Amino acid sequence: MAQLVIFRHGQSTWNLENKFTGWVDVELSAKGIEEAKAAGLKLNGYTFDYAYASALKRAQNTLSLALEAAKHPPLDAAYDQALNERMYGDLQGLNKEETAVKYGPEQVKIWRRSFDVPPPNGESLKDTADRVIPYFEAEIIPKLKAGKNVVIAAHGNSLRALIMYLEKMTPAQILEFEIGTGQPRLYELDANMTVLSVKNL
Repeated sequence: MAQLVIFRHGQSTWNLENKFTGWVDVELSAKGIEEAKAAGLKLNGYTFDYAYASALKRAQNTLSLALEAAKHPPLDAAYDQALNERMYGDLQGLNKEETAVKYGPEQVKIWRRSFDVPPPNGESLKDTADRVIPYFEAEIIPKLKAGKNVVIAAHGNSLRALIMYLEKMTPAQILEFEIGTGQPRLYELDANMTVLSVKNL
């Protein structure tokens, strides 16, 4: 049996400012730093063989702060843009409320909550899944099948793609699924990648 823990980065400065962030490489806010440390306390007592994060520093810093708070031995984490947040294209840097005024709340809801409709010059959740899942299958599944424990710090939408895959959710189910910042989610998997249990820590 292997354990997989995934969690979303702590609050970023642009989360705080209610901006579409996407691939913009912003820092954690003061609250986000505390959320990362709090996530780490929930991981105390767990041991991981491998650690992964996206290419964005808000996920990388969340991972390092969490492992430090968990008093985990140092891990040489792998960073890859395949785990990046969804690319929001022309919406990146825009305030979410101002965007709703500009384009209309219904259009913004479609961009944010549909499965396969991307914002202008950006990615849909389907596009995000199309890069997250192949990376997960190539890089992480072989380690889990070998009984190794893995921790991943990433983003709301890249983790939605992963949760949809692991828990066999429909597009409608995953779009209503909220992922809190700094909330570790533990999967226990057998050698066939069957999910034996799942819980929030």
